[in-house]
Amino acid sequence: MADNAQVLSTDAARPHPAGGPAEDRSHLGPTVLVIFGAAGDLTWRKLTPALYNLHLDGWLPEQFEVIGVDRVEMGADQLRQRLRDGVDRFSRRGKADEQVWNALAPYIAYLCGDLGDPAVHQELVKRIADCEKGWNTPANVVLYLAVPPAAIATIVAGLSAGRLTRAHRHSRIVVEKPYGHDLASANALTAMLRQVFDESQIYRIDHYLGKETVQNILAFRFANAFFEPIWDRRYIKNVQITVAEEVGVEHRGGYYDHAGALRDMVQNHLLQLLCYIAMEPVVSFEADEVRNKKADVLHAIRHIPETEVHQFAVRGQYGAGWLQGQEVPAYRAEPGVASDSFTETYAALRLYVDNWRWQDVPFYLRTGKRLPERVSEISIQFRPVPHQSFPPSAVSDWQPNRLIIRIQPDEGIMLRFQAKLPGPTLRLSPVQMRFSYRETFKAGPPEAYETLLLDVMRDDATLFMRADQVDAAWSVLTPVLNAWDTVQPIDFPNYPAGTWGPEQAAALVVFDRGALGPTGGAGAGWLTPVLTEEMQAEEGAAS
Repeated sequence: MADNAQVLSTDAARPHPAGGPAEDRSHLGPTVLVIFGAAGDLTWRKLTPALYNLHLDGWLPEQFEVIGVDRVEMGADQLRQRLRDGVDRFSRRGKADEQVWNALAPYIAYLCGDLGDPAVHQELVKRIADCEKGWNTPANVVLYLAVPPAAIATIVAGLSAGRLTRAHRHSRIVVEKPYGHDLASANALTAMLRQVFDESQIYRIDHYLGKETVQNILAFRFANAFFEPIWDRRYIKNVQITVAEEVGVEHRGGYYDHAGALRDMVQNHLLQLLCYIAMEPVVSFEADEVRNKKADVLHAIRHIPETEVHQFAVRGQYGAGWLQGQEVPAYRAEPGVASDSFTETYAALRLYVDNWRWQDVPFYLRTGKRLPERVSEISIQFRPVPHQSFPPSAVSDWQPNRLIIRIQPDEGIMLRFQAKLPGPTLRLSPVQMRFSYRETFKAGPPEAYETLLLDVMRDDATLFMRADQVDAAWSVLTPVLNAWDTVQPIDFPNYPAGTWGPEQAAALVVFDRGALGPTGGAGAGWLTPVLTEEMQAEEGAAS
């Protein structure tokens, strides 16, 4: 290891990386962030822009070092240039400020070598020891695995030999999704990690949990008195969770064709959103208290018999179609995808949480690629009034009361209810109260990775998955995965790109007409995202 392996100086002559007041970062101890896969896509697109924004806002600790580890032959300056390009392209603040970046860049070092080479791990231990010696104090060591799942075992074995695991009480490891391919592989991964780390040191990351609006669900429910008393089966008719994407598989065809929508999105993102909506009130916001309540929800989800999966789950794959005026190819024509692939790009489920609060309330989950819009949204539909006292002429525009939580884009919350139209006749029409993050706080929320990286440095595991949660989530979906793996679909592709998914999804809500959208079932029987529809109409009228 030549120039690439040289340890950068950590003396006081370097400009300090933090851009804000010292009191903002006084709660963070000395930290070394080791990124395995430093030259990869995740570090370029997500991690470095997040670090830059944390630095800009003054959240990085006084004593801080980033050590990038990868096998790509380059020098430290080349790595910094690549990471600077990532900030310019993907930071929510736009292109990096020259002075700000120049203050941060010297704190980024590079270690080139094979991830399984013992010499690389020995050098890494030495660098961390040099940082601690220069700071005259032990450092928090964050080991971030921004690598494909196949590389995890090799890295963990090397870390074990290098004494950066359980023996280093200030170390913690961050594992990206996918966390396993099924329940058995997730259990095997956990067993392998626990040979080297304590469970308290393992941070299983789901970037959806770092989104500001997802965290705001807890504040909305438990910091306000007006909704929690009616947050149960007596008043709520159904819950619909939609994560829709306009894009296809892009450059992820090789990975996605072995995963599919159910593993890629439902097992983690959508089930976590369901947990936040369905969980019981917490006694405190200690990490394990929150995670215990979420695990209770997952354990309460009704088991789906494999022979009845068709009644509770629908899958789809997009064909060629049109999206925003442009013709797009079928999934099977995407790069890295098999021409006869049976991988689903759309998944819809009807789940039930069997407990006192939610018994027999359907939770509808939907996700898919090449859908008409990019939107992540939770729609909570309330039951109708017990007696309709208004004449038919007054309620021709009647629509169910809904609470809509928009996660992305344009984060916000909207409540729809009935009001009397002005005039001498009695006529009701749906109206809405709307909260927009951008309008209220005059700024966009931080990116999810900013929140999650900061929490790892704080040693706060509230927003990270615990092993029992991962197991419970896989257990919920195991019957569906088994059924879909056993029987190949005969109708793929079964929805054109640019539509709301396969028509078969209507069967999941056919018994519950109240779950249909305001047009009577747009999007194969599912609710077309409400906040999208109504916010766009409102914004159009305002303009």
